[in-house]
Amino acid sequence: MRHTLVKNISKVLLGGIVLMGPVGCTDFLKEQAPSNLTPTSFYTIPDHAEAAIASVYDNLRFMGGGAGIFSSNWQLLEALTGTSTTETAQNSDLNNLYGLVHDGNTGHVVNYWNGLYKVIAQANQVLDKVPGITPMDAAQKARILGEARFLRASAYFTTVQLWGDIPLITKPQTAASADFLPTRAKVEDVYKLIVEDLIAAEAAGLPWMDVTNGRVNQAAIKTQLSKVYLTMAGFPLNKGAAYYKLAADKAFEVITYANANPSTINLFTTYNDVHSESKKNQLEHLFMIQYNTVVAGNPMDNFYPNFKPVTYNGPGGTGSSVPTSTFYNSYEKGDLRAKDQDGYFYTTYYTNGNGAQFSLGAPYVFKHFNRTANGTAGVAGTRQNNLNVPQIRYAETLLLYAEAQNEVGGPTQAAYDAFKRIRDRAQLTTPALGTYTQATFREAVWRERWHELAYEQITWFDMVRLRKVYNEKTNGFDNFVGHVNLSSNQPLQEKHLLLPLPKQEMLNNPNLRPQNPGYPGV
Repeated sequence: MRHTLVKNISKVLLGGIVLMGPVGCTDFLKEQAPSNLTPTSFYTIPDHAEAAIASVYDNLRFMGGGAGIFSSNWQLLEALTGTSTTETAQNSDLNNLYGLVHDGNTGHVVNYWNGLYKVIAQANQVLDKVPGITPMDAAQKARILGEARFLRASAYFTTVQLWGDIPLITKPQTAASADFLPTRAKVEDVYKLIVEDLIAAEAAGLPWMDVTNGRVNQAAIKTQLSKVYLTMAGFPLNKGAAYYKLAADKAFEVITYANANPSTINLFTTYNDVHSESKKNQLEHLFMIQYNTVVAGNPMDNFYPNFKPVTYNGPGGTGSSVPTSTFYNSYEKGDLRAKDQDGYFYTTYYTNGNGAQFSLGAPYVFKHFNRTANGTAGVAGTRQNNLNVPQIRYAETLLLYAEAQNEVGGPTQAAYDAFKRIRDRAQLTTPALGTYTQATFREAVWRERWHELAYEQITWFDMVRLRKVYNEKTNGFDNFVGHVNLSSNQPLQEKHLLLPLPKQEMLNNPNLRPQNPGYPGV
């Protein structure tokens, strides 16, 4: 955390002093610097509220920040799953994640903690200061506060899943704050705030979708709430049947709307639409992190093959996250998602992006590959990677409903239909509803989550909430503890269910101690 808000205010104050230019010492002491912004003087007009919520959206991009050579923060949530490996092995922190020997000094762990709490701090500012802005249009204020509640809830949802008991901060902090050195709240208390925030966001009058700007919308809120309820039903809270029902009902609200409005919410016709610049914030993409090279370009380059000329840059790339062959081979025969350039992988491409086709010699992740930027057959790329990063897709809404509804009382026709839609797009034959039991349908839905949502920073959270891991060799599911990640041939341990707290945070704030079990203390 490092009390981000206090540091940011200090930067603004310093900037104000620099911008003033030379003045006499006496005048400086007598007059208030007009550019000396503080939270009190800033939050006075509606434009300030818009700027404040924009800063929360902007801070979501921490996931694409650098984590040393050939690595980005988002790889934290991929390396641990066992579905990817590395071709470079030049980043020691990333190697530690792949080898399951990470600790409180690992850069990705530290960066995720700091990034998430920065989002929380900025959202807290909005929620604390915007209500007092007057005059301000009531609908505009409600929208901004609803968006802030969703963004704070989503940041806390990620944080609590990664670290368990965590500081629960809901107000802006200063050095004089009573909780400036906070203790860790219980997991259940964190989830209580998450649910409250999402319910408040749901009531904020937001549109079902926001194609133009990609802002928080009803479809994203309801799907996220379904996901939270589903997680609460499983580990570590184990709230069971009532929460599976809540999860199913909330996802079904989105499905019902989508069925009535298929041109607004739906699955894309092709998998290429999932990573097409022209399809950003549309149809299947319920919520995305926005990227534009004017501000920040798409950060998923570490999925590129290592030193293979698939882009206009020629034989470059990083290869620091590439699929394991066992996971790629676990897709069913004929699954369109595993077909070269038609699904989520590619095994060939075009020299320098648009030249002669050549073999890559192995499968690589195509899900985040931008043809517009990098080029495609006979068409040069723009060299501007403006592709967004998906956070919530309608495909997940369907799978959330199928899983939760099955837990309520076995596979119903509606749950089967939602599940089958995912397989139909993959051009797979689905056994009849009557051939499934609750147990076999459960694992069938889990397998679809692994194969449909791979490399979207989702799989790790499934592993933790289910305490199960997909076994690519057996096509079944192992217990989390003892499952061997084939990327490293190392077994998962009980301690891996949580990340270690960053060491420097614990040194700065002794109230965070003790360290999560199994990791070195401070």
